[in-house]
Order: sequence, then structure tokens, then C-alpha cells
Amino acid sequence: MELIIQPGERQIATLVADAITALLDRKPDAVLGLATGSSPLAVYDELVRRYEAGQVSFARARAFMLDEYVGLAADHPQRYRNVIKTELTGRVDIPAEAVQGPDGLGEDVPAACAAYEQAIAAAGGVDLQILGIGTDGHIAFNEPGSSLASRTRIKTLTRQTRVDNARFFDGDLDQVPTHCLTQGLGTIMSAKHLVLVATGGHKAEAIQHLVEGSVSAMWPATIMQHHPHATVLVDGAAASRLELADYYRETYETKPAWQGL
Repeated sequence: MELIIQPGERQIATLVADAITALLDRKPDAVLGLATGSSPLAVYDELVRRYEAGQVSFARARAFMLDEYVGLAADHPQRYRNVIKTELTGRVDIPAEAVQGPDGLGEDVPAACAAYEQAIAAAGGVDLQILGIGTDGHIAFNEPGSSLASRTRIKTLTRQTRVDNARFFDGDLDQVPTHCLTQGLGTIMSAKHLVLVATGGHKAEAIQHLVEGSVSAMWPATIMQHHPHATVLVDGAAASRLELADYYRETYETKPAWQGL
């Protein structure tokens, strides 16, 4: 796992956008894994800027979303398919049919989850998966206690996650769904490259566990320590509890340019 500390989200966004641009340059039909939430917004804005400048195209790409709320109406603004359209896919040239997410309105939930796993496999797997991290260490909606080998399935959201997400529902906790469909930790680990972004002091404890703690289902993101190509990009506040922060900075400053992200 590579830990990169940057001054702020703009610098982080530039590095992640560089990696995605390079991927699409060498593989125009690459498969991207898209996350919602606050963490990747600057990345998406930078990708849109580059698309508008003619520096990158998503026309042949495919994309899979990490998760979806269960039961939100198809036109609900917080349905993640609508959120990702607003944040990224509706602002670039990726075909609408090339963007897929778990079916949070499906009547047969196990069948919907199995179909989503099959769709990812049929596409050849995810080339680069963007991730955020919750304050309790969850990635996607794999809450503490999730199986480290889990696949796409239904999950009950913790109260903390619902509290964290209430800001997207006018601060009304009662409006936040209690269930979701989410890629499992095993599903996420199948992606070829994991890129996790975190900023702010409220993410510091989760980042400390992710990077320097023991692998544990109680901090689900720690499974990333077993991935052969995982990159974690944080600002100084999110890195504030890391014991080896100075070493990580020195390592990145002396990194050979040919390695890229």
C-alpha cells in the first residue's frame, strides 16, 4: 500500500485525475469503479475540466458504482445513480448505458446482487476503483463487522453512517434509508488498482487504522493492506495520527517518476 500526503484536495484530485487520464490513454475501454460521497468530488471536477479541455475521453469506458440505497425512488436526487450522473457521468461523454449500479429497487435482492457481480466479471473486472472511507473505517457500505471475503449483498447501515449521510437528506436522519446494496470487500479487492481519497481530521482515526493498524473486520478498509496495488491519498489533517507520516512524505518525494500512481 502506498500512502501519499498532499497539502489539500486540489493536489490530491490532480494526482488521481492524472492516473485516470493515463489509464484511459493506454486503455480507452477501461472499466472505472465510481464512489459517491464528498471524498471524490474534487477528482470528478478535475476530470470534467480535462474532458471539457479535450484532454480525456470516456466515450469507450465503462463504469460500475460501489453501492446503492434500497428503496429510494428512481427519481430521488439522493439515489446514487442520480448522484453520480450529477457529479460526473452526466458531465462527460461516457454513454449512459455504460454506467451500472446495484439495483436498489429490485424485488429479488439476492438475484440483483448476483447479476451485478456477473456484470462486473463480464466487463473484465474494474481497472481502477475510486474509494472514500467512513469515519468508522467502512468502504462502500461494508460496515464494521463485514466479512473480509464478502461479495455484493444487502447491508443494514449503522447509525453512525446514517448520521454521517443525513447531511444529504436535509439533516433529517429519518429520511436516510436503513438498507443498501453494496459491493463486498471481496468484490472491491478484485479491482486491479484501488485509489482511496480522504481529507480532514475527522478521517484521521480511520486512516491510522487503515494504514498502520491490524487487518480487522472492525475496520473494514484495512483489508486493503492485502491488495497488490492500493494507493491512499490524504491531506495533512487526515494523516495527523500516522506514526510514520514523515517517512511516507520522504518516500513519495523520492519516488521514481516512472512508477506513476
